[in-house]
Amino acid sequence: MLPQDNYMLLSFINMKLRDFYDSLDSLCDDLDESKSDIMDRLKSINYIYDEKQNKFIEI
Repeated sequence: MLPQDNYMLLSFINMKLRDFYDSLDSLCDDLDESKSDIMDRLKSINYIYDEKQNKFIEI
């Protein structure tokens, strides 16, 4: 289950990407979560996914 707070979600997702997953796609597949939902939630707090860095960055 993902954190409900978007800032906690940001921290959680970036930690998982850093420590366990080589892409957002693999994280979403493994956790059975919607990539678009995660991206929309984090975009609402001005963060987007950077594939090269494999993390969400502030826009």
